[in-house]
Amino acid sequence: MTNQHQIETKLIRTQTPTSGHREHSTSLYMTSSFTFENAEQARAMFAKEEDGFIYTRYDNPNVDEFVAKMCELEGAEDGVPVASGMSAVFTALAGLLGQGDHVLACRSVFGSTHQILTQILPKWGISHTYADIHRPEEWASLVQPNTKMCVVETPSNPALDLIDLEWLGNFCNERGIILLVDNVFATPVLQNPLAFGAHLVMHSTTKFIDGQGRGIGGILVGDQKYIDDIRFFARHSGPAMSPFNAWMFSKSLETLCLRVERHCDNAERLAQYLADHDSVNFVKYPHHPSHPQYELAKRQMKRGGGLVTFELAGGLEQGRAFLDSLEMLSLSANLGDTRTIATHPASTTHASVGEEGRLAVGITNGMVRISVGLEHPDDIVRDVEQALERSLSKISQPVLA
Repeated sequence: MTNQHQIETKLIRTQTPTSGHREHSTSLYMTSSFTFENAEQARAMFAKEEDGFIYTRYDNPNVDEFVAKMCELEGAEDGVPVASGMSAVFTALAGLLGQGDHVLACRSVFGSTHQILTQILPKWGISHTYADIHRPEEWASLVQPNTKMCVVETPSNPALDLIDLEWLGNFCNERGIILLVDNVFATPVLQNPLAFGAHLVMHSTTKFIDGQGRGIGGILVGDQKYIDDIRFFARHSGPAMSPFNAWMFSKSLETLCLRVERHCDNAERLAQYLADHDSVNFVKYPHHPSHPQYELAKRQMKRGGGLVTFELAGGLEQGRAFLDSLEMLSLSANLGDTRTIATHPASTTHASVGEEGRLAVGITNGMVRISVGLEHPDDIVRDVEQALERSLSKISQPVLA
């Protein structure tokens, strides 16, 4: 593809060479290994004197195609695809950090990332400190001489708080700190952290990249010098992405731009409806004027994304009643699906954190997170509307003995 082509065209037209049968769509290379023409070619490929595929744990044509597309999307030099989003987080940390290193992380990281930082890395002598994204003036005091990496996600899960990526990119580059950004919620269609100074970007491809709730995967893209070290770790520790999943994700990317636009259209419609509802205390949507960081969101995100968070006035009781009252929306731990999904973090995904820990990252008892899908917006709003009405009636009814 040429540089003149737009990203939508590149995502559709970037393909691996065909197998020789003139197929219009990329073939699926479901093979564990590849053969060599002769002993000399085998030697040359293992010595990296000749390019070619050796073993699918190392590389595969379907994986190559997927990586090429993700690098186009994020403006990255190279990438490493892995088996899941959490595998991407762990592979980056384990591949780049060593004993005695320190990680600076935003407090509102994903739950499993929190477990890696607090329960796994300390076994290897790797420490961490949490920073408050709302107090950037305090970050400099948290940097230690051994701080090697900064890990953040923006928008955050589930509170949809933002970090100023331009400020953070400068902050890390001035101090020689590797900046890893979780870009799952924004997607590379709406936000490109590398353009703001980040060094690595991770995605759970399970989410919007797939977009249809079919497969598990993850990917890291970014600066070549860091990807080389991560690839070495991944090649020998083995968190490989399967050729089938790589093929599936690559096909999904052909419609990513279209899907993200519809996710945003529907999410904007739902956010506005909720903002006007009497039983909703507040709505958090990056491109809604009521968001505390609305101006920042407009600067670094092209649109607001497909997630809407809101707080019900009835707290924990109404939050659970709201989920029980939904008729069309799915109750699931996933997001970024064609189907709209509702989650009540305080009683499910973040229940183990405790109320104090939840409130520290903006997760209130009445908070509901909705991953807005691709159904007709009238149907999404209608289901939320009836669930709000029914949840109010449920919590107002007296409990019978």
